[in-house]
Amino acid sequence: MKKNLLYCFCVLTCCLITFRSFAQPEGWARPFEGFQIIGNLYGVGSYDLSVFLITTNEGHILINTGLEDSTQMIRDNMESLGYRMEDIRILLAQQAHWDHTAALAEIKEISGAEMWATVGDARVLEDGGFSDPHFGGEESFRSIDVDKIIRDGEVIRLGDLELTVYHHPGHTEGSSSYSMVVNENGRDYNVLVANMGTINAGKQLTVEPTYPGVAEDFLNTYRRQKAMDVDVWVAAHNSQYNMHEKYRSGQAYDPGTFVDPTGFVRAIEQLEQRYEGYVAAEQSRN
Repeated sequence: MKKNLLYCFCVLTCCLITFRSFAQPEGWARPFEGFQIIGNLYGVGSYDLSVFLITTNEGHILINTGLEDSTQMIRDNMESLGYRMEDIRILLAQQAHWDHTAALAEIKEISGAEMWATVGDARVLEDGGFSDPHFGGEESFRSIDVDKIIRDGEVIRLGDLELTVYHHPGHTEGSSSYSMVVNENGRDYNVLVANMGTINAGKQLTVEPTYPGVAEDFLNTYRRQKAMDVDVWVAAHNSQYNMHEKYRSGQAYDPGTFVDPTGFVRAIEQLEQRYEGYVAAEQSRN
């Protein structure tokens, strides 16, 4: 029950940028150690806001940031793992909401990295959240220039890394996931940095939809994600993939720690059920 309440709280409060005075969940700003997820994928974010580092021999990729003051925490976590922020070459985001993007501009300036984004999220990144169809109308994070548009199915190559882009919209118009294959001890693992189809409070799906096609976007994302072959998965909030149940502070590295294919499908099915309930409640009010 406690875990379910925490999960629902994170879903309902995620990215409430129109209520700037709303108390942020403590876990968003609470520091947490850098840790190895599997192979060259690391977690370098806060207790609940996930920031992912993918390392290569030709520089690194950083996916997401935390809040606007998270740069030093990310730097410290990277350095504790033996990596430098200045060696980041590509910046990515899973969703263009302030709790995952607010330090991108600063890290871009420090590292000289390029910002790559999907079409749907690039616009929002470049105007600091102003054009977000749900939470827009004001700048909620520092804007960042997008250097390259990435599209569904595109493969990002850096060093020996091949990272595939998946457009998984709904949560935002440009929400994206990223997959790669990691080989550990002679075994290949299909690894997914998954953007989960959570529904922010107040979002309109079928009645005066927040943006055209949002309901279909959610359904297509659930369908496509369930069809994926996933061994290891992580998500934009650590609570979404039960990270703290799988990993304890200081735990020794084991490539099997985050192997959870059934948990991935179960999580999507739960989101689908919440979607159906959300739509039913929305239509009953109209």
